[in-house]
Amino acid sequence: MEKFGRRALRMGAAGLVAALAITGCSGKDLEGGNTEGGNAQVTLKINFWGDMGLDQLKTKYEAANPNVKISLNTGEYQAQHQDLQKKLVAGSGAPDISAVDEGFIVQFREQADQFVNLTDKGAGALESKYLPWKWQASKSAAGQQIGLGTDVGGLAMCYRTDLFKAAGLPTSREDVSKLWPTWDAFLQTGKTYTDKTKKKFIDSATNLFNPILSQQPVGFYNEQEQLQMEGGPKVGFDVAMKALDSGISANLASFQPNWDQGFKKDQFAVLACPAWMLGHIQKTAPDQAGKWDIAAIPGGGGNWGGSWWTIPKQGKNVDEAYKFVEWLIQPEQQIEVFKTVGNLPSQPALYKDPAVLDYKKEFFTNAPTGQIFASTAENLKPQYLGKKNGPTRLAVENVINRVGQGTLKSADAWAEAVKEAEKAANS
Repeated sequence: MEKFGRRALRMGAAGLVAALAITGCSGKDLEGGNTEGGNAQVTLKINFWGDMGLDQLKTKYEAANPNVKISLNTGEYQAQHQDLQKKLVAGSGAPDISAVDEGFIVQFREQADQFVNLTDKGAGALESKYLPWKWQASKSAAGQQIGLGTDVGGLAMCYRTDLFKAAGLPTSREDVSKLWPTWDAFLQTGKTYTDKTKKKFIDSATNLFNPILSQQPVGFYNEQEQLQMEGGPKVGFDVAMKALDSGISANLASFQPNWDQGFKKDQFAVLACPAWMLGHIQKTAPDQAGKWDIAAIPGGGGNWGGSWWTIPKQGKNVDEAYKFVEWLIQPEQQIEVFKTVGNLPSQPALYKDPAVLDYKKEFFTNAPTGQIFASTAENLKPQYLGKKNGPTRLAVENVINRVGQGTLKSADAWAEAVKEAEKAANS
């Protein structure tokens, strides 16, 4: 994301929704009539993490489908993916619908025989609606489509205007963006903030490592599944170590209770902010409305996160599960999720819909989130992530956390990170 300029190309919301509507392509009523099974009661268990906007949509769908109950099972990011893998290996116990993140999608598409091929359900008609890379990422080499994309994780930086003001730093999103055209400039800004306030600037070094890694041409693996630690991972790791050595990190583990408390207790002033992060901030610290804003990310670009809905074959309610997933990715629901929790759709036509393009998030000082994140999403060139990307990332993050906790010296950390990454790659 280079700037927050207003985009010229616009389309009417009604026309766009009509263009994207796919009723008829699969012979199903997407507003939710009963399926061929009649009025039998069905409970759909959905596994995910964070806030994907399902609380609001659950009520809406159940009202239109009285024979369906939605059971939402949210959990920790890594644990949900590990649990899904265990259930696939065991042959039972998987949910009816499971979210899968970008860091694990290659791992699971290599097990496509364990998932419903969504093209068999009529999903092929949706391909043209998606960003091409988003569609391909959940497609196996044999052509099986295991997932329908939810969102993309285009990047920005969220910051506390009140804490910046107290530190004598500028507060407008344009001026703040100018503070850090590069990551070195960002670290210097952090040092200035910490020296002035005696408080930490960022939430964690891992939350610098991941977005910086995502900006590099190659991540942990190339397309031949070879580990590439000396490329993008080394760049991100070096910046993370500089942040730790300079003392600007609060060393809080993401999505853990102490991280949430860090928001509430003003323990950091800025964090890397993919679109999906907005919902977490708003839900975690609701009394901070109007104290947050959104600036450009150093280096520009990058994608961190973004998920797919998958349907494991183990499920007993495959038809109803697909019907619900197909409903979830319709424009009306995608726009509602964007407005509620910030998740940016992975269907590019929606970036020109005034409902997205003109939307401003009051909680974030009326930041034009539609313009900010739509512009980043259209320019994304995501990396190939590899079958072992998830475990490898976790292994390297654990090394970074050990440095933050003082149990490992930064000078020794890279060699340890390479060793742990090789273990993950060969496991």
